[in-house]
Amino acid sequence: MRVPITLSLHIPNFNYPGVGPDEVFEKIASIATTCEASGFSSVSVMDHLHQIAPVGPPTNWMFEGSTMLAAIAARTTRLTMGLLVGSVTYRNPALAAKTTTTLDIISRGRVWHGIGAGWFEEEHVAYGYEFPPLKTRFAMLEEELRIVRAMFTQDEAHVDGEHFRARGAYNNPKPVRGDIPILIGGSGERKTLRLVAQYGDGCNLFGDPDRIRHLLEVLQGHCQEVGREYGEITKTALGRVLIAPTHEAAEAKKRSLLERGAPQESLDTMITGDADEVGERVQAYRDAGLEGYCFTLADPEDLESVALAGRTLARIFPATAPSA
Repeated sequence: MRVPITLSLHIPNFNYPGVGPDEVFEKIASIATTCEASGFSSVSVMDHLHQIAPVGPPTNWMFEGSTMLAAIAARTTRLTMGLLVGSVTYRNPALAAKTTTTLDIISRGRVWHGIGAGWFEEEHVAYGYEFPPLKTRFAMLEEELRIVRAMFTQDEAHVDGEHFRARGAYNNPKPVRGDIPILIGGSGERKTLRLVAQYGDGCNLFGDPDRIRHLLEVLQGHCQEVGREYGEITKTALGRVLIAPTHEAAEAKKRSLLERGAPQESLDTMITGDADEVGERVQAYRDAGLEGYCFTLADPEDLESVALAGRTLARIFPATAPSA
């Protein structure tokens, strides 16, 4: 079962100009339904407890990710969805499996389980979570991957680990599809991509097209070592897009965001331009071997921008879900 992502909008920011707390979910729902009508296959949200740089200051709004996905699932009919990605340090894996399965039932089988080793130490300190060394977090991640798969597919889950365990855990009802695809986030060549090869149904990478091409070669090598078919894994990456009907309008939008306080370095890393310019640069990721493109949009509150991005990039990453 592969992760069903082709073109996905990642929604990391919930502070929209002129939108108050009593209106913000309706705005998020309208973004999701516009995605659904514009060629996207998927949406995702972060698993953070307060906002991260460079998206915004820590005082900006942040929602619990799985709860928000449940609400989006109830407002949509075709989009697949998941956390991009959950942190193994924040939840007991058996509970995480139950949460994802609940989302799967609500959405009638449209959820994937996104997970990673976690990285934001400041957030762990602020909310009272332990932040173990990286080696320990990877050990925790491997145990989570074993437990959630068992919870998704077995009548009773029995997995003993050093950090986590499930001893006769039930997960009923089972997922709609009999399993839930697992997406592992991160670009670590030695540990993360090995776990993708051994346990993952999808990966989410970071980097320019040359870096993506190299990482996919590394993943192929890990697949050969563990005896896994490379084609069983959906290969995706995360990018950032600013799009407008014309080049001039895109530059004007960029200046406006800068005036509103967006960091210059953040804007400079975005793929910016009109449909042709953005499409040409995103095509390079497809040519590098990606099967799915996940991206944040500079102004997702502008539904015309969401629709333009979908129409433009769905030609490169058509929203036909990878086969299960």
